[in-house]
Amino acid sequence: MVTAVVGANWGDEGKGKITDTLANDADIVIRFQGGANAGHTIVNEYGKFALHTLPSGVFHQNIMNIIGNGVALDIPKLVAEIKSITDRDVPKPNIIVSDRCQVVMPYHVLFDQCEEERLGKKSFGSTKSGIAPFYSDKYAKIGFQVNELFDDDYLVDKLTQVLDSKNVILEHLYHKEPLKLDDILKTMHEYRDMIKPYVCDVSAYLYEAIKEGKNILLEGQLGTLKDPDHGIYPMVTSSSTLAGFGAIGAGIPPYEIKKIITVNKAYSSAVGAGVFTSEIFGEEADELRRRGGDGGEFGATTGRPRRVGWYDCVASKYGCRLQGTTDVAFTVLDVLGYLDEIPVCTGYEVDGKVVTDFPVTLVTEKAKPVFEKLPGWKCDIRGIKKYEDLPLNCRKYIEFIEEKIGFPITIISNGPGRDDIIYRESPLK
Repeated sequence: MVTAVVGANWGDEGKGKITDTLANDADIVIRFQGGANAGHTIVNEYGKFALHTLPSGVFHQNIMNIIGNGVALDIPKLVAEIKSITDRDVPKPNIIVSDRCQVVMPYHVLFDQCEEERLGKKSFGSTKSGIAPFYSDKYAKIGFQVNELFDDDYLVDKLTQVLDSKNVILEHLYHKEPLKLDDILKTMHEYRDMIKPYVCDVSAYLYEAIKEGKNILLEGQLGTLKDPDHGIYPMVTSSSTLAGFGAIGAGIPPYEIKKIITVNKAYSSAVGAGVFTSEIFGEEADELRRRGGDGGEFGATTGRPRRVGWYDCVASKYGCRLQGTTDVAFTVLDVLGYLDEIPVCTGYEVDGKVVTDFPVTLVTEKAKPVFEKLPGWKCDIRGIKKYEDLPLNCRKYIEFIEEKIGFPITIISNGPGRDDIIYRESPLK
């Protein structure tokens, strides 16, 4: 069975922890989109890790971890990340990379930096990892697939053509030194040697795995509101964050995805710019940020303080609907135990009217949050394993949100560790 694990909101929902936990019953975990510009934080018996490209199944020795064709593959970062976990006594994971996966080129990072610099105060808040230039080239058909690294004549010819156009922009728009073919070619040869042990025809591998009845997890990056079509455009990422893209980014038929577990925080957070209606500020935000997650709300990749806010029913209902959610995984619930009352955003006020369907960005930017307050439970819920053992007000909070968003909350995370989990229903059945 194929199960997708995706995000409901702005990303940073805790997908890594949920994937790592569900991987106990999986045979294969696949990253199907995005690049090293975001991260998944995982806490397990080996320690605390921030993964950027590696699938969250790498801590399980019986699992095949796959980098799908939809990923923006930064080869040196992938290789360095493998070393970073094996250096901490994690057994070397099983990893294969799609031969159709495209490569983040050195000049993608350069162009990302140059464009953010040019835009100044109007910049998109990029992590400057080369992701937008990468996907621009991919869809302009001037990107480089992994398999192309192994044909030197083809590589030289294509690079020559690509660099001609890149250098015009570098010199005349950004006023930078032009790129040299020999330098880029040397780097590509280094990349080829690094990635060679992992290259595989992934779609053929998965075709056989599905026929054999293997349990497969698709792991998404970021969340619905960062999708380039359905998110808070233009402050979005450059690849689709929806479960529907999982079939494309992994190379499997769409009808094989049987479950879609949408990860949703018990409050809201976001890294980077863009509309965020339920956002809070000042001491209230600092307190939530300090208590949030494991060690606070700071980006796994950038280290930037995350913007935080109260739970947003409007955004989450929309996010779950677009994902095609079958199950909601509700994370960091334990963080809210310090509050006497917990505000929940149940609607947006736009031009004097209250709406509960998430609008387009231009309308959302004018929206004001409408809050309802629920009583807190004022205790630590870590260590609880059964739903019925949670405090009454905690269960009421979960059930209130479940009713507002219209999707079943079947998995509850009440701590950072792999075992800090409560199942209301079995997740992979």
